Amino acid sequence: MEAKIGKFFESVGSFFGGGDQIPWCDRDVILGCEREVAETANGESEERKNESIMRLSWALVHSRQAEDVQRGIAMLEASLANTTSPLVQREKLYLLAVGYYRSGENPKSRQLLERCLEIAPDWRQALTLKKAVEDKIAKDGVIGIGITATAVGLVAGGIAAALARRN
Repeated sequence: MEAKIGKFFESVGSFFGGGDQIPWCDRDVILGCEREVAETANGESEERKNESIMRLSWALVHSRQAEDVQRGIAMLEASLANTTSPLVQREKLYLLAVGYYRSGENPKSRQLLERCLEIAPDWRQALTLKKAVEDKIAKDGVIGIGITATAVGLVAGGIAAALARRN
């Protein structure tokens, strides 16, 4: 009986908690990437600079801190316009989708993943994230419907109680 109750609470917790499989990044990794970007600013090749900026962007959108995620999104959006390589564009679109997913902007994340999958239709990482995004959108819809139904029930109950008092 105790095991069944534990499973029930675990399933409810995973429903409301999400539990995505996207890795998180610690602050010390971000600091290391920031140092690397600063070092490459002094005379390194353009390719090396771009690689270190991509690593920093990856670390930022995978951070647990909302301000880091927003910074990563801003960096990726700024660099996306002058990206010519489809492979690099795919990577940046994916990282942007991760950032928007982590910041709760699921429709924007899904839109970016669709663009990403236009470039590479069978890319597993993007397909997996797209499924997680769509699951989250569906869960948010179910929760919204539940909240609305509860509010309607409370209003109807209040009206019924007021009418009963009147009579």
